[in-house]
Amino acid sequence: MIDKGKVNIIGVDVNVVDYDGAVAKIVHAAKTKTQFGVSALAVHGVMTGAMDPEHRHRLNSLELVTPDGQPVRWAMKFLYGVSLPDRVYGPNLTLDVCKAAADEGLSIYLYGSREEVLERWISNLGKLYPALRIAGHEPSKFRKLSASENDEMINRIQASGADIVFVGLGCPRQEVFVYENKGRLSLPMLAVGAAFDFHAGLLPQAPKWMQDRGLEWLFRLRQEPKRLWRRYLHLNPLYVRKVLQQKIGAHKMVPDHPHQPSEMRYG
Repeated sequence: MIDKGKVNIIGVDVNVVDYDGAVAKIVHAAKTKTQFGVSALAVHGVMTGAMDPEHRHRLNSLELVTPDGQPVRWAMKFLYGVSLPDRVYGPNLTLDVCKAAADEGLSIYLYGSREEVLERWISNLGKLYPALRIAGHEPSKFRKLSASENDEMINRIQASGADIVFVGLGCPRQEVFVYENKGRLSLPMLAVGAAFDFHAGLLPQAPKWMQDRGLEWLFRLRQEPKRLWRRYLHLNPLYVRKVLQQKIGAHKMVPDHPHQPSEMRYG
């Protein structure tokens, strides 16, 4: 098990942790009923923080941020000389946490995506982990919640008795939701994005050889070119440039935004 604290990647604090270390932290928080915000960040997620000081504050306030993308893991090695055997990929972490929850008698709550996706995923989870208890689920409204809607959502999670919450609203909405609500729930909240669609069997994953070589972005770009081309063709080169600048000291490590974000967004 690897758990070596956090390192700063172009302004965003990312945990030097493997799957076992991440699962152990999440399960411990669930058992001790401790607030615990989690996100798995690939290049796009890191760049949302690098380019927005208020969102960087949100990300750096989370208790666990895993290196979801191979380029994030490689940056750890390049900048700090720390090695991990693999990235900690959100969809895989999701399944590992579900297995641990089933083994430990912990229940989960699913929030996000569409009702049909949730139903498919719940069915698949039942086949994979028959002992897993699902305390509740709720689809996204695909818009910002009002303050009262957010309060009602948190009340429903609390009333369900869930021990762990998975949030799939897409980056960065899901990280906003976790940041704004983790203090109100004494349990781990995991922002895991595409894991919902992947495990429902509705969105194909890149072949392992592409994942291992940091080419998952290319596979996803081919799947959804109109939605993703700006993200990858702009942010990927910018990420590489910023990491190189950090290495040679040309990129100043901007401190976190000194105050909380100026307004609540409720995901």
